[in-house]
Amino acid sequence: MAAVNSRKLAIVAVVGIIGTFAWLLYGGLDKNVVYFWTPKELIAKGDAGFEKPVRLGGQVKPGTVKWDDKTLDLRFVITDVDGVSDIAVHSKGAPPQMFRDAMGVVVEGRYGRDKVFQSSSLMVKHSNEYKAPKPGQNGKDMVKTLMQGNSTT
Repeated sequence: MAAVNSRKLAIVAVVGIIGTFAWLLYGGLDKNVVYFWTPKELIAKGDAGFEKPVRLGGQVKPGTVKWDDKTLDLRFVITDVDGVSDIAVHSKGAPPQMFRDAMGVVVEGRYGRDKVFQSSSLMVKHSNEYKAPKPGQNGKDMVKTLMQGNSTT
């Protein structure tokens, strides 16, 4: 009889622990997960995409960057690689040094009901390929080539 009671108690304890773990994992996980979406995917979410923490990835649409160096206010449009879906982005603070038109970017923040993405973090995407300078090559020339070149990264 004591063995049956201790077995039932062990089963109840294990079920309780698993239930508590599942509740903590799934109950708090939804509030802390940051999804990565493209502009097309975020727009497709409709009302479900508003006011949720999101990482939005795409390219800076050429000609849309507006920077106010006095207020550190940055506004631009991020677009899909195919250029079909656009989302306006507002960010506070100085952009990364490599930030420019047609650059791949990832912004983290929330998409507002006013259809403007309020960015709390801005990251530029760049090639992870390192090319050492050739003998006698000036590093400043390499930077100029980098800044002019590869807009599809």
